[in-house]
Amino acid sequence: MGDVVQTRSDKAGVHLSLLRSLSGELDKAMGAIAQNHLEELEASIARQQELSSELSELADDVMAGARAQTVVCSSYSDPNLAREIRAAQEQLRLLNLRYSMLLEHSSRSVALMASLFSSCKGEYQEASGPRLKHQTWSCQM
Repeated sequence: MGDVVQTRSDKAGVHLSLLRSLSGELDKAMGAIAQNHLEELEASIARQQELSSELSELADDVMAGARAQTVVCSSYSDPNLAREIRAAQEQLRLLNLRYSMLLEHSSRSVALMASLFSSCKGEYQEASGPRLKHQTWSCQM
């Protein structure tokens, strides 16, 4: 039973580390978007995918281990580690919401800009009316 406890504790530590790393990557990605740094954003997204895959594999491993055990004793789990994991999960959830809102806002901004530039005729038009005719740049909105 001692090996099971150590394995569970180790996995909990790895889980916490992965959650914190993923939070850091979300933070990096938001910074890259704010600084318009595409290479940094792409690298962060790739790392996010790796971390997410590792978290998924860890979850599958834990579930397989739980199914193999007939009795799982929760008294062996470290309550401080469990609290840290919950705090890291909450931080990740909040960062994920901010990241999602930033991406949504950025997508709308990009769509607006694309629409603006695609409707731009690039022609000069003369102002009409009783005054002198002036040339102006025209874009449809």
